[in-house]
Amino acid sequence: MADNEERPGGADDRRHVVAQWTREIIHTSYVAMGRPEIEAFLETCFDDVLTACDGPLEPARQAGERLVGVHFTNPVVVHRTINHLAAELPRYRELDRTALVDVLGAIGSGYAGALREQTLSEQEIIKQSVLDARDAAEEALRASEARSRAVFTSSALGIAIVTLDGIVDEINPSMTRIFRLSGDALVGRTIFDLADAAWVGELAAANADLVRGEVDRYQLEIRFTEKHGSHIWTQLSASLVRDAHDNPDYLVMLFEDITDRHMLQEQFRRQAVHDPLTGLPNRTQLQTSMERALEPTHPGRRVGLCFFDLDGFKAVNDSLGHPVGDQLLRAVAQRLQALTAEFGALAARMGGDEFVVLVPDTDGAAGLVSLVEKMLAEVTRPARIGAHELAASASVGVVEREVVGTDAESLLRDADITLYRAKQDGRAQWVLFDAERNAEARDRFKLSAALPAALDQGELFVEYEPVRVLADGSLFAAAASIRWDHPEFGELGEESFRDLAEETGLITRLGGWALEEVCRHAAQWTERFGERAPIAAMNLSHRHCRDPDLVNEVQRVLRETGLPPESLALGMPEPALFDHQGDAVDTVEIFAEMGIKLIVSQFGDDYTRLARLRGLPLYGVRIDGPHLAGFADPDGPDPLDEYLLSAAAGAAKLMNLPVVAGGVGDELQAQRLGALGVRCAIGPFAGERVSALELHELIAEPE
Repeated sequence: MADNEERPGGADDRRHVVAQWTREIIHTSYVAMGRPEIEAFLETCFDDVLTACDGPLEPARQAGERLVGVHFTNPVVVHRTINHLAAELPRYRELDRTALVDVLGAIGSGYAGALREQTLSEQEIIKQSVLDARDAAEEALRASEARSRAVFTSSALGIAIVTLDGIVDEINPSMTRIFRLSGDALVGRTIFDLADAAWVGELAAANADLVRGEVDRYQLEIRFTEKHGSHIWTQLSASLVRDAHDNPDYLVMLFEDITDRHMLQEQFRRQAVHDPLTGLPNRTQLQTSMERALEPTHPGRRVGLCFFDLDGFKAVNDSLGHPVGDQLLRAVAQRLQALTAEFGALAARMGGDEFVVLVPDTDGAAGLVSLVEKMLAEVTRPARIGAHELAASASVGVVEREVVGTDAESLLRDADITLYRAKQDGRAQWVLFDAERNAEARDRFKLSAALPAALDQGELFVEYEPVRVLADGSLFAAAASIRWDHPEFGELGEESFRDLAEETGLITRLGGWALEEVCRHAAQWTERFGERAPIAAMNLSHRHCRDPDLVNEVQRVLRETGLPPESLALGMPEPALFDHQGDAVDTVEIFAEMGIKLIVSQFGDDYTRLARLRGLPLYGVRIDGPHLAGFADPDGPDPLDEYLLSAAAGAAKLMNLPVVAGGVGDELQAQRLGALGVRCAIGPFAGERVSALELHELIAEPE
């Protein structure tokens, strides 16, 4: 679904959203419109907000301004509006959390700005009324005073008449409501008593400029803490009133209660830096904290970072449901937060089931590891979630080093790679950063990241290993080997990146590309050499074998290249030949009917399952592994290796399946393998790996 398309919900649903919005705010302010007019007005505002979701935020800001324009001026209006739209907008637009906060913030900003402008206009009226009340002739004063007193008394703004030395001389009723103090408690105090200590300095400096006549007004946001400890935020606007001789006479101060607005802004700021599910700091807050922790404030300062990943968390979601999984994440987060608070660390959620603990000012790796073990013990302690008692386990990548010479990016990257090692080494454990091993892991990450582009940019190519019959040395087949001409690491064999492709899901694309290359080369051999052309053989990964489009892909490639199916041999791992119920997959029968030769790769890895290969339309098996190397030893192979290989070759013989052995290095090894029933060999004995063009020349050589 495109970003600018509405998500499910028709016109009736939109009317419901607008009607609910109307119900939320209709009775908060006096507005000279009936309910139908308000709904029509809010529908236009809703359209503008949706427009802002797709582009510039200006329409959302204008929607907030228009709310004030029709006199929805109670601060509760913006609070209810934003809460309502926060719940409804994700049903109409694909928005991440940052984009949603930006749109809602624009509404609040527009509302606050319009309300402030309206307030300033009112302040000018009040100031003028005060001036008129004090300076006009006595007859005019009585009429003006009545009007001024009405504004003074009924205004929602707190109004204080203040002497030049800052003493409150007179107040209106709103001052007692805003500051939650009686009139007697306010009159006679200074304006500096109505601000917390941290704000007094700025207030005193601004007021001194006003009293000296250097400015005619100032505005400040100040905070006042009442006796019960709650905070009152006000927007203070102060104006100077001059006497008939243009000398400073007294001050008019207007206090607007912006506590609700300020708290709403604080809520938005908190949401921007905290994870909504667990309440922990998010990536944004972690980045800020890391920058502070990496400041070299004193010589030898050190820092630690621990990257946690829950083991098997997906199984909890799949078996017990996401609500239970969410509760488990909250339980883990609370435990980490409580424990890290004890030693001045920061626990943050990275997303999913990943957490990071930042430890500033460590005293060495040993001390940090001790903390990690405490955290692991706390995380793995069983948690009661509803009717379930769940015990989470976690793997941890730990990095501890001096601040000098590192940065946030490398610290987080090294912790992530070290976590990957912990997962690989068996999970449910911590692993400390090791520069040498992490360099290897970084290289793997580089390869993983570069592999898609390598496919697009032609860095991959296919070479072939000759497959020769041991009895007469004839060239029987050519086994494909994918190579990578990497700009940094040089030429790489597929053993360097095949597992990475499997892990990242790129193996299907890689295998499809290789299939096209192999069939194209083999079609050229067949066209030129006819029956003398070797069979083209390539191995399919387990994941590629499970691809539902594999059959269509093979049929298409054979059709487009013109390669006869009987000239292609596909190696398939034994587990990939069967489904989860143990039945042979349809792919085996289909390929056999097409004429493609099926080779069981990794034959003999699990002797307990060899029997189920009987009856399948297979062409042969391939045996590889370290137990073959001993057959090149002049003293003969290890008896166990000989037994295992003899058993595998014997099982293949009983199923009438020829055996191909990989890694055959010399004639002695070939003879010993031949005596056990191996028919064909791949390796230095059969010939070195060659390009497709070189294989042409090899085929053309006289027998």
